[in-house]
Amino acid sequence: MPAFGPASKANLKTAETDLQILFNTVITRFDCSVICGHRTREEQDSIDPKFSKVKWPHSKHNFEPSRAVDVVPYPVDWKNTNRMFMFVGYVLSTAQQLFDDGVIDHEIISGADWDNDTETDDQIFIDLPHFQLGRHRKDLTQ
Repeated sequence: MPAFGPASKANLKTAETDLQILFNTVITRFDCSVICGHRTREEQDSIDPKFSKVKWPHSKHNFEPSRAVDVVPYPVDWKNTNRMFMFVGYVLSTAQQLFDDGVIDHEIISGADWDNDTETDDQIFIDLPHFQLGRHRKDLTQ
């Protein structure tokens, strides 16, 4: 069974509980690495604009705990976008099941589908490793 290494565990620990629950579930069946959770001002502002479109403090990564994580399938192959999209689908399916079962309280949004409409062709910026908290359960019932 796959398991997180020390760096992934440390990065995931900086994230909100729902993200921790989600990726601790994902890792049981799909090997992956958590490459980023919380980002400091220096970390956020030093990111190449082709990888992040926002500066401090406007990223979900800038909250403490972080409201976003960057996670990739392991072993990492940045050129294999098909595998990344497959991983995104697996994560979102797992997240929906956990949400439906009441295990997590937030919807999850992927950087592959920012508007969460299951269409990826309408995105201006694709960030396949990015997953963030979406609407809270209580906001959906009002």
